[in-house]
Amino acid sequence: VYSYRLSVVHFWTLISIYMWAGPHHLHYTTLPDWAQSLGMVFSVLLLAPSWGGMINGIMTLSGAWHKLRTDPILKFMIVSLSFYGMSTFEGPMMSIKTVNALSHYTDWTIGHVHSGALGWVAMISAGCIYALIPRVFGRKEMYSIKLIDLHFWIATIGVVLYVASMWVAGVMQGLMWRAVNADGTLTYSFMESLKATYPYYGIRLVGGIMFLSGMLIMAYNVYKTITLGESRALQPVIDPA
Repeated sequence: VYSYRLSVVHFWTLISIYMWAGPHHLHYTTLPDWAQSLGMVFSVLLLAPSWGGMINGIMTLSGAWHKLRTDPILKFMIVSLSFYGMSTFEGPMMSIKTVNALSHYTDWTIGHVHSGALGWVAMISAGCIYALIPRVFGRKEMYSIKLIDLHFWIATIGVVLYVASMWVAGVMQGLMWRAVNADGTLTYSFMESLKATYPYYGIRLVGGIMFLSGMLIMAYNVYKTITLGESRALQPVIDPA
């Protein structure tokens, strides 16, 4: 790790601040305004430790960037950290009340959540599985490095399609819901705003199918590694005495 001290600060700062950020999910509801404002302030503060953790992760690869060309597991790590940085910037931004007035109840929130859930959590989990399975089952390496690379590209493209389509759909929804005529009536009905999102839901479906396909490829690769993978030669334990 580039900086263990930074990782400790990152962890405890998240633990200390994150519990106070929850009210940002309840802007413009019956929650007292002071609680909403408190959630907004602590959400904005979360940007510092979150990006500190992301930078710490990326800087861990300093001096070894060339390995990205040949090691697809590192690609999972770097892309997942990039999505982590993106989603932890977007979250504090969306917690600001003026921004949340546009994003609240729209698919923009769905895109934000899945950039973290799929782009960060799922991608780093896949990378960890690929790194751990050979060690746990005593294999030299994964059954197929090419399948790992295929999984990476399918998953990455799938996440981008999924998240970007929800961003565009969400902003469009927010603008349509806020549009009013000269007499103060709504320009668009709810059904009109819903129909306008259909093409983006189609793109979201394609992205989701691609991401699921990548996970199935990983499951096949893991199964083959466990059952057919080349065993690793056992290293003798060195007597510490």
